[in-house]
Amino acid sequence: MKRLEELFKDFIEQEKLFSAKDKLLVAVSGGVDSVVVCELLHRSGFSFAIAHCNFQLRGEESERDERFVRNLADKYKVQLYVQRFDTEKEAEENKTSIQVTARKLRYDWFKEILESEKWNQATSAKNYLVTAHHRDDNVETVLMNFFKGTGIAGLHGILPKKEHIVRPLLFAGKEDIRQFALVENLEWVEDSSNSSDKYSRNYFRHQVIPLVENIYSEAAQNLADNIERFRDIEILYSSALAKQKKKLLVQNGKEWQIPVLKLAQTPAGRTILFEILQPFNFSPAQTPEVWNLLQSESGKYIDSSTHRVLKNRNWLVISPLATEQAQIIVIETNDEEITFAEGKLGFKKTANKDINTSPDIAKLDASRLTFPLLLRKWKQGDYFYPLGMQKKKKVSRFLIDQKVSLTSKEKVWVLEMNKKIVWVVGMRIDDRFKMGDKTKEVLEISFHR
Repeated sequence: MKRLEELFKDFIEQEKLFSAKDKLLVAVSGGVDSVVVCELLHRSGFSFAIAHCNFQLRGEESERDERFVRNLADKYKVQLYVQRFDTEKEAEENKTSIQVTARKLRYDWFKEILESEKWNQATSAKNYLVTAHHRDDNVETVLMNFFKGTGIAGLHGILPKKEHIVRPLLFAGKEDIRQFALVENLEWVEDSSNSSDKYSRNYFRHQVIPLVENIYSEAAQNLADNIERFRDIEILYSSALAKQKKKLLVQNGKEWQIPVLKLAQTPAGRTILFEILQPFNFSPAQTPEVWNLLQSESGKYIDSSTHRVLKNRNWLVISPLATEQAQIIVIETNDEEITFAEGKLGFKKTANKDINTSPDIAKLDASRLTFPLLLRKWKQGDYFYPLGMQKKKKVSRFLIDQKVSLTSKEKVWVLEMNKKIVWVVGMRIDDRFKMGDKTKEVLEISFHR
C-alpha cells in the first residue's frame, strides 16, 4: 500500500494542482492537518510560505497557536505572515456570525498576500493558496449541502482546485493524516472549539456521521467515492442546463426575462427555474413560490435579498431591487417615493381636486386605481386613452405627435395598472383615471427629473 507521501504527490499530479516552480502560501492554523500539509510539501521538494490568522477568540489558546506557527516557520525556514484580527468587533459591525466573519477576513487577507507586489511573478509561475481540507471535510460539506438543499452543484463538495486555491490533502481521511503525524513524531496544537457541537460542521462530524457508520462502516469512503461521480455528473448536468438557459433567458439591460409558456412546457422546468434563480440569491424554498407565479395575475412578485422576480403578462422578469437599475418597478400602496433611471416619482393622497397643468404632475381618481402599479419603459404595441380623448391611441403615435426625438423616446416610461396605462410619465395621463365630479380622494404623483 502506498504511503501518504506518495499518494500526496500522485494527487497533486492527477489534479494538476501546482508545479515545483509555483509559489505556494499555506494557510496554517497549527492543527494536525495544516502541519501535515507543511511536512508533505517540504518532503516533496516544494517551496512555500506560511500564513497564520490570529482571530483572538480563544484567549491564551489563540496566543499559543500563534507562537506554535512561528516556531513551525522557523523549523522549515520559510517566510511567515501573521495577521491579528478583532473578529468579534468585525462581526458586530457587519452584523454577521463569527464563523462567516472569520472566513471572510482570512480569505480576503490571503488574497491580498497573493496579489501583493512581492508575490507577483514575472515568469510563467503562478501563486496559489494551499489549504488543508481533507476527505472527511468534504464528506461533511456534501452532507450539509444536501440537507440545506443546494442542488447538484453542492454535491461536488470542496473542489481540489478552484481559481487560486488548491487542496492537496483532499484524498486523505482524517485518521490517515493523524496516523502519519504520530508515526513521524510531528507536533501540533488542538483547537478546543473543535470539540464543541454548537457549530453545524462539528455536529455532523461528532454525531451524524458516526451514527451512519454504525450501520455502514464504509460510509465516509463510499461518500467520498460518490463525490468523484458527482463532479462528473455536474459537468454533464451543467452542459444540458446551459442549453436550456439559452432557450429560456432573454437579457434586457440589467434584467432577465423568461417566457412563461415556454418555461411551463419545458421538461424538468422547476429544476431549471431553481438553477436560474440561484445566482439572484433566491432560496431553494422560494422556487415553488416563483413557479406558482406562472399561473398568477400580472403584477405579482417574489423578492430575494437582492432581486425581484415579477409576473408581467407572459413573462417572468428578474430585476435588481435597486430601482434605479430596474426596467420594471413595482409600486405598492404605501410607497411614498420611487427612484428610477429618469428621476423620482413622489406619491401622496389628497382631497385637493384643483387642476395642475404641469405635465410632471398626475392627479388621478384614487378609487379607480388598484395596486400594485408597474412603472416601466414604454414598448411597441402600448396604447392608452390620452386625457380628453375617447378613442385609444398607440403610445408610439402619441410620441410622434408630440415630436419626441428618437433619443428622448428611449427615456419615456409609463405607469401601468392591470395592463392599462395610467400615465405616460411626464407627458399625459389616461382619460379613464382622471378626476371627476364623484372623486373623493386624489392620488397625486409628481415626477422629479
